[in-house]
Amino acid sequence: MVFTPSLRLLAVSLVALLDPVSAIWPAPQSFTKGNSSLYLHQNLKITYNGEPVRLSTSSSSFSFPHPPNNVCGPVGPGYEGLFTKTPAQQQLAYTADYPASSLSSKEIVTAGVSRALGSIFSKNFVPWMLQPRGKLSQFEPDVYKGQKWIKSLEIVQTTKDANTTIKPALAGEVSEEYNLTLSAEGDAKLTADSYIGVLHGLETFTQLFFQHSTGTSWYTPYAPVEIKDKPKFPHRGILLDVARTFMPVKNILRTIDGMAASKLNRLHVHVTDSQSWPLQIISMPEVAEKGAYHPTQTYSPADIENIQKYGALRGVQVYFEIDMPGHIGSVSLSHPDIIVAYNEWPYQWYCAEPPCGAFKLNDTKVDDFLGKLWDDLLPRVTPYSAYFHTGGDELNRNDSMLDEGIKSNDTEVLRPLLQKFVDKQHERIRKQGLTPLTWEEIPLEWNVDVGKDVVVQTWLGPDSVKNLTSKGHKVIDSNYNFWYLDCGRGQWLNFDNAAYAAFSPFLDWCNPYKGWRHVYSHDPVANLTEEEAKLVLGGEVAVWAESIDPITLDTIIWPRASVAGEVLWSGRIDPATGQNRTQLDAAPRLSELRERLVARGVQSSSVYMTWCTQDPTGKSCEYPLV
Repeated sequence: MVFTPSLRLLAVSLVALLDPVSAIWPAPQSFTKGNSSLYLHQNLKITYNGEPVRLSTSSSSFSFPHPPNNVCGPVGPGYEGLFTKTPAQQQLAYTADYPASSLSSKEIVTAGVSRALGSIFSKNFVPWMLQPRGKLSQFEPDVYKGQKWIKSLEIVQTTKDANTTIKPALAGEVSEEYNLTLSAEGDAKLTADSYIGVLHGLETFTQLFFQHSTGTSWYTPYAPVEIKDKPKFPHRGILLDVARTFMPVKNILRTIDGMAASKLNRLHVHVTDSQSWPLQIISMPEVAEKGAYHPTQTYSPADIENIQKYGALRGVQVYFEIDMPGHIGSVSLSHPDIIVAYNEWPYQWYCAEPPCGAFKLNDTKVDDFLGKLWDDLLPRVTPYSAYFHTGGDELNRNDSMLDEGIKSNDTEVLRPLLQKFVDKQHERIRKQGLTPLTWEEIPLEWNVDVGKDVVVQTWLGPDSVKNLTSKGHKVIDSNYNFWYLDCGRGQWLNFDNAAYAAFSPFLDWCNPYKGWRHVYSHDPVANLTEEEAKLVLGGEVAVWAESIDPITLDTIIWPRASVAGEVLWSGRIDPATGQNRTQLDAAPRLSELRERLVARGVQSSSVYMTWCTQDPTGKSCEYPLV
């Protein structure tokens, strides 16, 4: 048969559609792969900047590996000698849950190696659900024939850290780029400018491997591999509300685990609000004692440090928000003299949701309270964060009508007071070496001037992003139409019989639910000029907790946060095609990531039914165009 150019193009396209995509998530900027299989052994030789990575076995139980039961006769190349040496003669590279002794890059990388190998050997899965029914044997290699082994993993960090302790950086200040190669002969090399890049590369390395159905081997079917990768946006995050519903530390740490697996790098903890104040302040214990829902639902200073350090070891910077001057009503329970409009009814006149409450904008006692708060809190969070969020959303003018020091809701009266308030708090935050963040209402609705260093978080849509970037402001995008993950699950309010008909079927304010395909469709820099787009640092999905608790948290966040993560890491445009990345490519890869998250203890929602996941091309569940 003679192929015309059009037929040849059609043939190539059909082959591309039938070829299963390799499930690296988020999609690397450049990725080539082969179809040779290599096995990985727990005693893989690993070096970091030329030195062996040797992990102490004292932190966990260690069992010396034995040859797989299913290997008959001589072991394959690269395996010989492993079982003739004594344990003391071998490099004990795999130790589960190695605890870093410091925040030096060497210790961070060593712990990262431990987690990566743990993910491969202890928290992996057999990918039967990702292959056509009954065809797994055609995907995984035959363990009885010609086993070839990965010999080494060479990790090279090309720049040296300035200090032994890692100083958190602003968005874009530290390179996250990495290159990863794996030869057909079994030599792997990971090169990165920073320890952050090394962690990202190790995560990608884990995604190359599966557990064999025999249960005794781990393999990659993709050798040789060459990946060159870096993120499009430097700020890729999750906003987690722990004030409306308290989230235990273990749930927050598990969220960080999911973030690291998805190359998300910022956890924004909305730690206080009018509903509760769970944050312990050493110099003012009464604030949490009276403001928390219950004495067991508080975060101690040790908890905060644990959360931040846990994130730092995984390339996730954790920063906090104390929302003000609105959304602060819980302080009224301990300091009623500095709060106005707390628990006023009907609440609609004073806030977006009960129990309301705002700082008095013309009272020196407020300034005294905040001075004491910052002196206590900021030095404790500064070692692990470059940012602090001061809130600023949804301040209701009517609150100040009840303030005996103001008694006005006139913007011209309130704006100068708010300007003074914002200036003072931002200056205090800067003095601690932190960069302030604020919600968009402060510069846009109230026309308050903020410094060019201040990062503005926007949630009301593309017009806000355009407005802010055109004025030179740096922006984090959390467009509620796409990236509010709590939306579309129904009202949390109750309605009596008189209101029943008017509000049925009781949809929430930001309905509908944002499915992963909708999350995937958002482009934070759409319709911006090139200069405006440079000011968009990235984005955050928001997880507001009016109707979310620790039981449902994982399924609300995952895998949709991972989907936003690919938008922010890889960009909406596929450089290979020049088109928006297609769901046909994304769905099979996302299904695999979901299985990896579940294997690691993150209870992610499913992507779609098994009938769909068992087609690696994604074509079986494509909508047919007629």
